[in-house]
Amino acid sequence: MLSLTNIRVGFYLALRQLRGANRWATSLIIFVMLLTFLNLVVVTGLLVGIVAGISNQFRVQETGDVVISSLDTKDYIENSPQILSFLKTLPQPKVTSARYIVTGTIEANYFERTDLNEKPNKTGATIVGIDPVTENTFSGLPRYLGEGTYLSSSDYDSVLLGPQFVERYSFGEQPGLTPLRNVYPGTKIRLTINGHTREVIVKGILDVPANSPLAAHVFMPANEVRQLMGRTDYAVNEIAILLNPGVDPAEFRDFLKRSGLAESAKVRTFEDAIPNGVAEVQNTFAMIGNAIGSIGLAVAAITIFIVIFINAITRRKFIGILKGIGISGSAIEISYIFQSLFYAAIGSALGMGILYGFLVPYVSAHPIVLPISNAIIVAPVAGTVVRILLLVLTTVVAGYLPSRMIVRRNTLDSILGRN
Repeated sequence: MLSLTNIRVGFYLALRQLRGANRWATSLIIFVMLLTFLNLVVVTGLLVGIVAGISNQFRVQETGDVVISSLDTKDYIENSPQILSFLKTLPQPKVTSARYIVTGTIEANYFERTDLNEKPNKTGATIVGIDPVTENTFSGLPRYLGEGTYLSSSDYDSVLLGPQFVERYSFGEQPGLTPLRNVYPGTKIRLTINGHTREVIVKGILDVPANSPLAAHVFMPANEVRQLMGRTDYAVNEIAILLNPGVDPAEFRDFLKRSGLAESAKVRTFEDAIPNGVAEVQNTFAMIGNAIGSIGLAVAAITIFIVIFINAITRRKFIGILKGIGISGSAIEISYIFQSLFYAAIGSALGMGILYGFLVPYVSAHPIVLPISNAIIVAPVAGTVVRILLLVLTTVVAGYLPSRMIVRRNTLDSILGRN
């Protein structure tokens, strides 16, 4: 029977037993709880963090916090100069990068092609016209250089190539993409946009993962791209905005829409603009992490069950004496529940300290470099609390069951040690 008296007696018995317990055994059980907590939270957080790293990669390298792009029915952003002037008057943007984006082709090794029937070393490409100085401030594009040097605003016939266009970096031919052979910094290639062809020099080659938005882009000074496009109205295709710290991207997006920008362009946060399927991948990874964590939870439950069962078996005579002098079986069962709570609470508290005091900030500052992204640990407090409650509940049940099995035995049999 659950009563305040039984709870108080159970707490007293649990405290006495914990004080007299072997310190090494107690420490080992708490360590198991700590590892179970970290398995529940960190493994899932890291798997989700891989996808979060991909999303953050798009934010840092391409979209910024808010991106303005052309409507589906237009090839460019109408009133681009007015929009850029308006953005300069606002306090929220930190850096604004206006870009010309157009599809074209690039061709290499054309000097060596002697047979007109031979397939040219040519591929389609997305050409991005940038202000090199602004883009350096916006995305730190120069730090992704693997070979060569960065663009300057005065460059006339120079480009940066994403690694997907270079044979020794790419994963081989893909639909619509034929890597260029024998291309190095200083190599001349042909760039064609809207039927206008220009011979340009590869000034640098980027070194980024295959899933990076920079991997399949050709970068060139904006003025040169605009000339090849034949555009004279300064209407850009994309405006990426990096906001000052503390500014909410969704609120700023809604502010721009209320200001009338939605009539001439699409205004999205980086979360709205990331490729389709990323959210589904993130949910899939979360499910995998939960499945792995559930195994650890089962191990913790079995560990607590065995510990409590052995403890209760070895103290069976003592339990019989307690029942003989009038201590209720419910109070004894509650004492084992309190012991289980102690193990789970201490293990979870230590885990919270390690997680938010060290792991999350450290990995955020030094992401884990993986082939597909720079992974971080995603561990929202609400989700962590749910996992703690799940761990505590599992531990309590695992502690209660064996104690009930022993306590419900005949009192005289327990005192005399009879089975």
